[in-house]
Formats: sequence, structure tokens, C-alpha cells
Amino acid sequence: MAGQRLAKERNIMIESTSSTSQSLSGAPEALWTAQQVAEYLKVSRSWVYQKAEAGLIPVIRLPGSSLLRFEPEAIRAFALGKWEPVKVIPFRAVSSRP
Repeated sequence: MAGQRLAKERNIMIESTSSTSQSLSGAPEALWTAQQVAEYLKVSRSWVYQKAEAGLIPVIRLPGSSLLRFEPEAIRAFALGKWEPVKVIPFRAVSSRP
């Protein structure tokens, strides 16, 4: 019994430490695909793409391609309600005429 309880506590500790954006080896956690985000959030993949395109979930657009990738820590923050979309302030060009 005590051995089972200790094993359970150890698994809980490992799960709680693995929620950071770095693995136990110290290497950064790999970026997630839309499918992995959908599985984590328990939504459809198309929902993930729609929200990413609308700027409502944190996303990384890979240069030179249409691929979208997601930082696991940012998605976890989004799921906990700790992430807000970036507010874009419209840019007004200053007239150079006197």
C-alpha cells in the first residue's frame, strides 16, 4: 500500500513539473501542431485554425510557409485564461507636408 501511494505521489510530482515549457533534460519543449492543440483543448482542429487566424489563440507562423505551430506553455496559459490577444493599435502616418 505504501509503495503504491509513493508511486502515485511521484507520478503527480512528475506531471506537475512537466507542465513547464522545458523538459526534465532542460531542452525546450517541441512546438505543437494544430492537431496536438486540438487534442489538448478537446476541440476540433478546424476550431484551432479559425481561432489562430483570427488572432484569438497564441500562434507561431513559420516564415516562408503556411504552417502554424504553437508553444505549449502559451496554449496552457490560454486554457487557464491567463493569455490575452495582443491589442493592435492602428498606425497613422504622419504627413510630411507643412
